[in-house]
Amino acid sequence: MSIVKINVLTVPEEQREVLEKRFAARAGAVEGSDGFEWFELLRPVEGTDTYLVYTRWRDEESFQAWLEGPMRAAHQGGGGNGGEKPKPAATGSTLWSFEVVQQTEPKNA
Repeated sequence: MSIVKINVLTVPEEQREVLEKRFAARAGAVEGSDGFEWFELLRPVEGTDTYLVYTRWRDEESFQAWLEGPMRAAHQGGGGNGGEKPKPAATGSTLWSFEVVQQTEPKNA
């Protein structure tokens, strides 16, 4: 069954818009990766400065292939106009890993 990776990002309030714009600018970048199944960026609504980046993969090998290829290349790029690489919007990051042991199909709207 699938695996889930949740990147837990600590994002100060003044950096929230920056983080969300960066994710929006890269929309679609992960969807074409072999083994990719799902993505969600979760914004905190109360009492925390923690964003969750939820991705779901067919297996650990698919995630590792993306991590070592497209993701690494995206995070090593420069500032675009010959400038420096932009500073991270997050002040901290932790990766949580899970195996999916039970699921239901999404309800169609």
